[in-house]
Parts: sequence; C-alpha cells; structure tokens
Amino acid sequence: MPANKQVHVAVAVVINTAAQVLISKRAEHQHQGGLWELPGGKVEAGEALLTALDRELHEELNLHVDSAEPLLSVSHNYGDKQVLLDVWHVTGFTGDVHPNEGQQWLWADKPTLQSLDFPAANVPILEVVEKLLARV
Repeated sequence: MPANKQVHVAVAVVINTAAQVLISKRAEHQHQGGLWELPGGKVEAGEALLTALDRELHEELNLHVDSAEPLLSVSHNYGDKQVLLDVWHVTGFTGDVHPNEGQQWLWADKPTLQSLDFPAANVPILEVVEKLLARV
C-alpha cells in the first residue's frame, strides 16, 4: 500500500475577550466530516504559514490575521490521511465572522469545547487552548 501524503495545515486559535474560542464544523463530505475544528486550512506549496493562515481565515470566515504567534505543531496519522497541523494563536484580527463556505461556527467556552466532538489530531491543541482560556 502506498504511503499517504502528509497534508500541511495552518490552524488558528482565535480567542475573544469573553474567553471563547472560534470553532467551526466540518462539512459531512469532508475527511472527519461532522466534527468540530479550529479554523484553518491547507498550506500551499511555497506559501508562508502566516500567509496561509490569513488566506484560509479570510476564505472561510471573513477574518484577517493582524498578529499571531506559533503555539505547537501536531503530526497525526488517521490511517487514510496524515496531517501536520501548524497551530498559531491569533492575537489580533479584523473582520466580522461570516461563514463564507456555509459552515456552522460558534464562539465556544471551555464547557462547550469539552462537550463537542473534534478530530483526534485536535486533542493536544485543545489541551493548550484550555490553558489559554484560563488566562483570559
């Protein structure tokens, strides 16, 4: 069986002043469809991570990244797909959230995050997010 190509993804942790993190729901037809996720998307060949993060947030949710800092990288093998998630804490953004791709989204507090289903690769990210939420 051929090795699965790894998909490189830029992921945003966007937290508002009410200690809520921005999440969206994956479309049913997508890999890990129906699960919640932090926004972001594929990094194109030769594209800088922050450029990819800004592009994806604008395409998906009408937001622009003004400032961000790296949080962690997560490599995960789902068996049918391998992902490398480069996770950034977006510390400044402009725009009002609008689901440009029709996806469901919400600002989730810690109890809500803990009650929703996320892809397995998101587990270590959510642990870091909970620590960030405690500081808001």
